Amino acid sequence: MAEKDYHPIRETPIPVLPLSVGLVFFAAALTPSLIPREWLLEGVLAGLVAGIGYMVGRLSLTVWRLMELPLPRGRLATAGDAIVLLPAASLALWNLLRAADWQNSVRVRVGMEATDEAHTLRLFLLATAVFLLCLLIGFLVRRLYDLVRNRLDRVMRRRTANVLGLVAVALILIVVTRDGITPALMNFADDSYEAAQDLFDPQRPPPSDPRIAGSVASLVDWGAMGKPGRDFVLNGPDAGDIGAFTGEAAKMPIRVYVGRAQADTPEERARIALDEMKRVGAFEREILVVSSPTGTGWLDPGAHDTIEYMHGGDVATVAVQYSYLQSPLALVFDTASGLDQATATMDAIYRYWTTLPAETRPKFYIHGISLGAWSSMYAFDIFQMVNDPIDGALWSGPPFTSDLWRRAVARRDPGSPFVLPRVGNGELFRFASQYAQPGENGDQWGRMRIVFLQYASDPIVFFDRNALLNRPVWMREPPAPDVSPELSFMPVVTQFQLAFDMAVSKHLPLGYGHNYVVDDYIDSWAEVAPPDGWSPAQSARLKAWCGPPSKFGCRAAEKALPAGS
Repeated sequence: MAEKDYHPIRETPIPVLPLSVGLVFFAAALTPSLIPREWLLEGVLAGLVAGIGYMVGRLSLTVWRLMELPLPRGRLATAGDAIVLLPAASLALWNLLRAADWQNSVRVRVGMEATDEAHTLRLFLLATAVFLLCLLIGFLVRRLYDLVRNRLDRVMRRRTANVLGLVAVALILIVVTRDGITPALMNFADDSYEAAQDLFDPQRPPPSDPRIAGSVASLVDWGAMGKPGRDFVLNGPDAGDIGAFTGEAAKMPIRVYVGRAQADTPEERARIALDEMKRVGAFEREILVVSSPTGTGWLDPGAHDTIEYMHGGDVATVAVQYSYLQSPLALVFDTASGLDQATATMDAIYRYWTTLPAETRPKFYIHGISLGAWSSMYAFDIFQMVNDPIDGALWSGPPFTSDLWRRAVARRDPGSPFVLPRVGNGELFRFASQYAQPGENGDQWGRMRIVFLQYASDPIVFFDRNALLNRPVWMREPPAPDVSPELSFMPVVTQFQLAFDMAVSKHLPLGYGHNYVVDDYIDSWAEVAPPDGWSPAQSARLKAWCGPPSKFGCRAAEKALPAGS
């Protein structure tokens, strides 16, 4: 077949319609979301979203041309460009001038200082640079498309070559991204976090006390624990700290942690954890907590210190690591390992617990924060427990993917807010935040007690996969105290804003976003696992003992408050 000449359509370097769509997307990206954005993050987000808007406009234009439909020319084209571009540019400028005030509307609600005057200029310059980079990438993709369809045009009809060229380039980009770039980035991240945990190179020697996990007598390898495990085992309150608070003799809490590097399979790691629990007498305690860590293996000190203080140290806690990745990454790319590990751990420990005499075995609770909450919920098998249920669960910052959480929210009473639902009379499920305690639902609990601790400003909880085109339910309701009333919805853009919010969900003061604090854990544990005779006054005293919110949990034993104060 004779070679056919292909002449690309002449057009301006940056077509007006795609640029206008990009400007509208840019304007929408400047509106506030759940998490305040510094100029650096806001500039990157705005530039990327503007690039996506440009791509949407360019793709629409390309499809129009591929269909060989007519385009306006001459004065009509010029008038059309002005009609489209001027409103888009005006909207972008108006939103840019309001960007700092919008960010401050979020910052003031989470106790942050107002942003500086240079915020707008810096974000605009950065967004422009990011947008130009997106244009460069788009230009290279377009050149690839022209190359492919030119080759196809030699052996088939032009319209067919146009369509097949578009499909071929799309497949090339998908394969390169999925099988090349993404795995390389994930391997790099996994290796980096693994190295950061100092595996097999501990910064401190193993415990000398044989009753502590990781000691010479332990079944758990001290080095394989990694830094999160070693911190968890050694940094909790001891019997002296707890006794100083209670004014009575206290027990040394038991903490067992098995690192991911300990064994090759979830089942092996679960078996080692169970054997270590037996060795240290975990099943002889009053309270047993099976806790699922976050993606990196971290466990929130605020959740575990508090229940140990409340029960005089008569608590045994066990956790098994399954990943080295930060939770947002593990949530997207490493889901199976967390679910498999939590299921194996829960199954091994629960089965053994059911063999013990009901009158002497410990009360059984489960806990998890963030990705740990998701995996813990996944391992919660109500069919397995129907005849011999555990005593309760406290899940903080439950990710939006959590099936049990989603089903509980779906059963909320009409009129109760999406971010703080009320389910029936609160016998099984209760929701709590920094503004609402679970005890506000009354004293009528059932046989098992489950509390979801969640902040309305936490995007890990309230990200919505349907926000690409649909307004999330919580955005249709009056905002919670820690959420800006200036939030607005725009298809595509809102989805990207919430995705960025997830990545920086902990870049907020404690008590907001994904940063859960001691006071709220105390109120929640007081409902889920209340000690005998525990009162609101004792909760208040423990809050005072633990001091101001801290990422290190309850570390205030040196204050030595009088036992009766």
